Amino acid sequence: MKTIEEINQFNVKKILDEKKIPEFFPGDIIKIGVRITEGKRDRIQYFEGVCIAKKNRDINSSFTVRKISFGEGVERTFALFSPIVDSIKVIRSGKVRRAKLYYLRDRTGKSARIAEKIKKKIGIDIEVKLESKNEEEVENQIDGSSKPSEQNVGEIKKETTQKVEEKKDQKLTKKK
Repeated sequence: MKTIEEINQFNVKKILDEKKIPEFFPGDIIKIGVRITEGKRDRIQYFEGVCIAKKNRDINSSFTVRKISFGEGVERTFALFSPIVDSIKVIRSGKVRRAKLYYLRDRTGKSARIAEKIKKKIGIDIEVKLESKNEEEVENQIDGSSKPSEQNVGEIKKETTQKVEEKKDQKLTKKK
């Protein structure tokens, strides 16, 4: 016998397979495509604003979005897995320290702004990759062969890893 929780979790998985829902948090500016039915015709109307609250409760998950429309604050609560919600797009990530941003209701203008969260880049710099490709092309032209040999590939990999490590060391010394 299945419990209600198991049924809800199954339904959530089924909906997530069909619909792509991005990961967003309170403080993010999001754009929600809302399906509106007028008679026999359907259309999508977008509602863009700051997510001020999010409740994660399986199939009953919801989020609240606030925007200023013609000088008046408008809040709308959406069920996350509702068929009315057509699409969700994260426009900008906000850097906040609270889960519920109800204090924005009292604020307008500059005091209602939220700082943008800057995502850290992890990995190899693009410049390093381009340099390594250029070196491969030069070596190929010198050798006269179109494909580099296995030894050349190994040497190129070693050189690029050394360059990456040197750049990381330089960044660490600059931070200190």
